Amino acid sequence: MSFNYCNQPPWVIASRHFNRHPQRLEIQGVKEANRFLFEKLATIDSQEARAVVFNDYMSVKFQLHHWQEQTETARKSIRNSYLRFLRGWMMDSNSIEGAVLKRWVESRMGIPPTFHRAPVSGIHSEAYFQFSVDVMKGSARTNAIQSQLDLLYEYCQYELFRKISPETANPTATITLYRGTYDAGEHQVLEQVSRREQIVRLNNLVSFTSDEERAWEFGSTVWDVCVPLSKVFFYNDLLPGSIMKGEGEYLVIGGEYLVRQVMCTV
Repeated sequence: MSFNYCNQPPWVIASRHFNRHPQRLEIQGVKEANRFLFEKLATIDSQEARAVVFNDYMSVKFQLHHWQEQTETARKSIRNSYLRFLRGWMMDSNSIEGAVLKRWVESRMGIPPTFHRAPVSGIHSEAYFQFSVDVMKGSARTNAIQSQLDLLYEYCQYELFRKISPETANPTATITLYRGTYDAGEHQVLEQVSRREQIVRLNNLVSFTSDEERAWEFGSTVWDVCVPLSKVFFYNDLLPGSIMKGEGEYLVIGGEYLVRQVMCTV
């Protein structure tokens, strides 16, 4: 655990107790600095129309639409927007793009990764060094990627609470998601609650799906997990023409979670 830019300390966000008693999470200063965007979104009823406004705002704010006017090096940097990193995660969470997303969680939430290509035992380990190398390679490829991801997270939170908890914007709202794994034993078990329930420590950013059947395609063991809405970083239908369409995929901030093994009914 380290410093963060969030309204809650790292040890709280990563704890099992936070998942039982969720609170809203906000990245310091992001909504205030982009208040005109959120004021505009509040006047639009259509989710698709709001997504178009968000994409346009990101394009202008980070000059993503000016890439053709730049030098060759600058073109590559600007074209590799937040969408590039989401696609990279979808292909391989241990990719360079995946490292950049995990670093965002580490720098903003204060939760370091526990796995990137290999188990990460601490900040002085060889695995952490290799993780940092991937982060540097990825960050050099784009323009202000951490700031782009800040705004993406806050937009995701805005849409998710508007979709699932529109009347009250309930900060304690949760969603049940599923995760398939071929080697459940690779996860650090902190407590055996019952025969089918465990407290496990998940990586600082983890893929889930909202579709139980889909989860079986990713492993011989499937867990269902109650996830606070405030820990959802991205979900598949947030943006038009989603790069994760059809998978019901959610990217979730990790930490300690109560997982329950789902019994196969086939």
